[in-house]
Amino acid sequence: MAAHFARLALAVLLAPCAIAACSSDRPEQAPDEPSPVGHTFLSTGVEGTPIPGGGPLTVGFPDGRITADAGCNKFTGAVTLDDHVLRVSGLSATLMACADDRSGADEWLSGLLNSEPSWRLDGPRLTLHSDDRTVTLVDKEVAQPDRPVKGTPWLVTAYIAENAQVRSRALDEAKPTLTIAEDGGVSGSTGCNRLTGSADVAGTEITFRVATTRMACSPEVMEVEQAVLKALDGKAAATVDADALTLRNDNGAGLVLRAQ
Repeated sequence: MAAHFARLALAVLLAPCAIAACSSDRPEQAPDEPSPVGHTFLSTGVEGTPIPGGGPLTVGFPDGRITADAGCNKFTGAVTLDDHVLRVSGLSATLMACADDRSGADEWLSGLLNSEPSWRLDGPRLTLHSDDRTVTLVDKEVAQPDRPVKGTPWLVTAYIAENAQVRSRALDEAKPTLTIAEDGGVSGSTGCNRLTGSADVAGTEITFRVATTRMACSPEVMEVEQAVLKALDGKAAATVDADALTLRNDNGAGLVLRAQ
């Protein structure tokens, strides 16, 4: 009889645990709780081990994946965010060589991502915390809202040829520019000659009609000018990401520009 009552008492003690599913000390994420998925964040501060080269850290969360860079190479991989812990797998990275202090940025980033940091989202602010660092980030749409195509002075930083971005010393020195006024007027420079004309902006499509002065420059700079004019010849698809504008012409040419 005593054994029977002991088994009954044990069952009563276990019942509340069964009802509560004996949850662990780590809080689970509620289904309707805010999630960083679908957003990109920029770091605004680091407590602990700083980012070599100063960063910033950029972290994006396309569905089921993570993209990240801390000023050097871009990392991508699978990610889970269960229980407010960021866990990555299958990480891969580009293989760009980075000079100066930025050469240590990749190791810093790999260490953070592989440490299974905890995460917390408060409105547009995301916090990542590991044993040796706490990184505060802000939603990119808040930190760096997209610049308007019209009214923004743009500087050409690269041109697109055969689906590859091309930079050169001549381009960096020539500094081609482009501005589309609110009334559609075009002004700027090809790096050699003055640029004038008009542009019809319809959503993500721009139709250019441009002309230039006729001054001759060095062959390297004239090559830059031809790349600029080819990209601005007729229709081009326009994509704005914060302070960067990418133009892709129907003829295969294109430009990458940054707001000045």
